[in-house]
Amino acid sequence: MRGMQKLRIAAFSTAVITFAAMSSSALAQKKYDTGATDTEIKIGNTMPYSGPASAYGIIGKTEAAYFKMINDQGGINGRKINFMTYDDAYSPPKAVEQVRKLVESDEVLIVFNPLGTPSNTAIQKYLNAKKIPQLFVATGATKWNDPKHFPWTMGWQPSYQSEARIYAKYLLKEKPNAKIAILYQNDDFGKDYLKGTMDGLGDKAKTMVIAQESYEVSEPTIDSHIVKLKATGADVLMIYATPKFGAQTVKKTAEIEWKPLQIMTNVSASVGGVMKPAGFDNAQGVLSAAYAKDGADPQWDNDPGMKKWVAFLDKYMPGANKTDGSIVYGYGAAQTLVKVLQMCGDNLTRANVMKQAASLKDFETDTLLPGVKINTSATDFAPIAQLQMMRFKGEKWDLFGDIISGDVTN
Repeated sequence: MRGMQKLRIAAFSTAVITFAAMSSSALAQKKYDTGATDTEIKIGNTMPYSGPASAYGIIGKTEAAYFKMINDQGGINGRKINFMTYDDAYSPPKAVEQVRKLVESDEVLIVFNPLGTPSNTAIQKYLNAKKIPQLFVATGATKWNDPKHFPWTMGWQPSYQSEARIYAKYLLKEKPNAKIAILYQNDDFGKDYLKGTMDGLGDKAKTMVIAQESYEVSEPTIDSHIVKLKATGADVLMIYATPKFGAQTVKKTAEIEWKPLQIMTNVSASVGGVMKPAGFDNAQGVLSAAYAKDGADPQWDNDPGMKKWVAFLDKYMPGANKTDGSIVYGYGAAQTLVKVLQMCGDNLTRANVMKQAASLKDFETDTLLPGVKINTSATDFAPIAQLQMMRFKGEKWDLFGDIISGDVTN
């Protein structure tokens, strides 16, 4: 009898141990912070759907459509994405208000791809204090790559300083006696490009840069600035502007018959959003740099990644303007986030989201140029640092030269 009792106790103990092990492994498998459950992942976002940078609003719409596609395919590890995106009108106070709503009322897991340097600057300290990922911000300011001081903030696209250094490298080689005029937006966005240019030109900046002119994002038109810059006699014009003002600049230089070599920011290189409104005839010969494929370029017609992009547009954004670079951008950023969330598995804590985002190795979205890869680490929060120069010809951009790295140390 006693032997039977011992066996029963042993069997019972084994069962308890097995049950406990199963419970702890189940607990270990699933870890959630606010905003994640067995069925849902809440993602927050702000975009300028109105205001001076409203051309970028299509990025948020593209991301919403991309996440709908992912949900239709079964979601991420069985969880559906609940994407909440609000209009901040490119206004920092409005961005703060909307992000607080996302965090405190909507209780999102992360804030993903909020757009604009001034807006992200306004929300950065708040999100870092709350330990909420400000992930893959839609701005190339260099300061997003500062994991030591802001471990919850990470960029996505190449930094503006990296890009400006690439333009400086190009001018030093191809036009070393250039007389450069710089038009820049008077905020962190424009000043980052200005710094990258001056740093890239080094000692030659003093002699090559003959004029610097800033404009306010609240100005309805920048025509007067262009007229003023023409009078300097510059033969190179650096256009460090957002899309609306980029288009105005290309159009105005043509109107006043000023023909400098024009170099345009990547963020304003959209064929449909900038070059077409500026007038294709006026845009001939403008230079820029790219890290993503151009949806308007027939060279990508048989590219497997861009075929997926076109299929996505046809189904989820019918009638979308395939020449708008912002749609390519939104798709690539959303695809990167999905990759990170897949890597998180069942550990959907905010800390793990940042850990996985900082563990990307040679990741390529469908939309990146061949040779451009996404790499991050615990000390490197700049996912993309490579670009290729391009020249506007006809109704599209022609890539030329090698993929160039413009790495900037903070």
